[in-house]
Amino acid sequence: MASEIFDWIRHSAGLRGDRTIYESDEGSLTFGDLDIFSKAVATWVAKHSDIERPIAVMTSRSVYTPACCMGVARAGCFYAPMDVDMPRARLEQVMSVAAPELLIVDRDHLEIAESIAEDCTVALMEDIMKGAADEELVAEREASVTESSPIYMIFTSGSTGKPKGVLTSHRALIGYLDGLNEVISLGEDDVLGNQASFDYIAAIRDMYLPLMTGARTVIIPKNEFAMPGDLFRTLNSHGVTTLCWSCAGIEIPAKLGGFEEGRPEHLRTVVFSGSVISNKYLRIWQENLPEVTFINQYGPTEATASCTYYVLREVVTDDTVIPIGRPYKHYQILLLSADSDNGTYEKTPDGEIGEICVKGPCLATGYYRSQEQTDKVFMQNPLNPDYPEIIYLTGDLGHIGEDGELYFHGRKDRQIKHMGHRVELTEIEAYALSIDGVNECASLYDKSRELIYIFYAGTATAREITLSFRTNMPAFMVPRRLVCLAEMPHLPNGKIAMSDLRKMMG
Repeated sequence: MASEIFDWIRHSAGLRGDRTIYESDEGSLTFGDLDIFSKAVATWVAKHSDIERPIAVMTSRSVYTPACCMGVARAGCFYAPMDVDMPRARLEQVMSVAAPELLIVDRDHLEIAESIAEDCTVALMEDIMKGAADEELVAEREASVTESSPIYMIFTSGSTGKPKGVLTSHRALIGYLDGLNEVISLGEDDVLGNQASFDYIAAIRDMYLPLMTGARTVIIPKNEFAMPGDLFRTLNSHGVTTLCWSCAGIEIPAKLGGFEEGRPEHLRTVVFSGSVISNKYLRIWQENLPEVTFINQYGPTEATASCTYYVLREVVTDDTVIPIGRPYKHYQILLLSADSDNGTYEKTPDGEIGEICVKGPCLATGYYRSQEQTDKVFMQNPLNPDYPEIIYLTGDLGHIGEDGELYFHGRKDRQIKHMGHRVELTEIEAYALSIDGVNECASLYDKSRELIYIFYAGTATAREITLSFRTNMPAFMVPRRLVCLAEMPHLPNGKIAMSDLRKMMG
């Protein structure tokens, strides 16, 4: 069965072909343009790749990027978006995992694309989009897609030191969008303000909701998030009504005094996710925009962006504990507790803390080319012995309150949420140990100050380590506090004494 997303593209082109779907300071794209350009991309990809193959897409936050990605999907393949601002070493890691046969790049980034593409054909997006569409070929490829076919692969931090490629199906994406829009109720008059890079899971809302609803998306210049006056003016000039941003994106304008310069005049809905938001900065938004609905989302990439939501009904105080809420339509939440004696899971008693597990048709397919990693967290529901039913173990802890809402209690392992991104502290340690002069290390996170620490023993200087991280890792994974020790503290069993290091954090 053909993906509903293709029907959305064709239907929108016929119904509202001249209306804008994506716009930025550099230009705009109509619903009709999206259909034309995505068919051109689909035609080219179909002639160069088999179905259900990964196609890397490395382009700017441009109005043409969604058309390129959707063109890959219309060719029966799945796209792997890559952030052009990532360090070269990180791009090479992503390429090594995806192992694509094709890499589509815009003209501005052709040089870096060619330098990291081994055994991979590099093609210019601008040239592909000028090509003629083969309607029959595109229709044939679209018909090859089933609801379980992958549509994209988003990369997250991996505990092994390599990023993990999370595969999401057409069915999962459509289910998530359906559940989300049942809550936020976008229509043709709505305008989304895009914050996230297109390789980040949050961007799928800005890319696909317009197809479903007739709304349009404005791509906001990245530098404006550090200049809240300009940011708010952009929101107002484009009539932005809806924000689906990371918590960091919400906090920064409030931290920098944006509301002292003005306020977004057209907003009606603000959805935030990615980490635990600061009540202090959320309250600034609420007090300045009392007519706006604020919604807290929770969920990992493995559950197609977010699986639960909570609509705030009051202005938060410093003591307010914001729930992560209830599941969207198409999702169910289980709380499980591990029995350490026999290695099994059982249902967590009411009111107690357990691991948050997700089930339903919106789960990711798994990790690309990593069955071992997939099997660790996508497992048979231990509460259901009667038929196959996969659940995802998030590694997050939570409890159901007396109000029936789900509350978040942090991680059970060493994954953190930092600057809106999931980060494995073990990946930071793995990279640090690859640096000459670092003999032993451990990474910790100070959540209250949002600081990543590296404690290490060796001859390398803090400056050398920082420079290496900045050159090779994303900015959100660069440690901000580096502490050199004569030797690392150890427990009798030889493991690093993390409790001793936590005391040094102050």
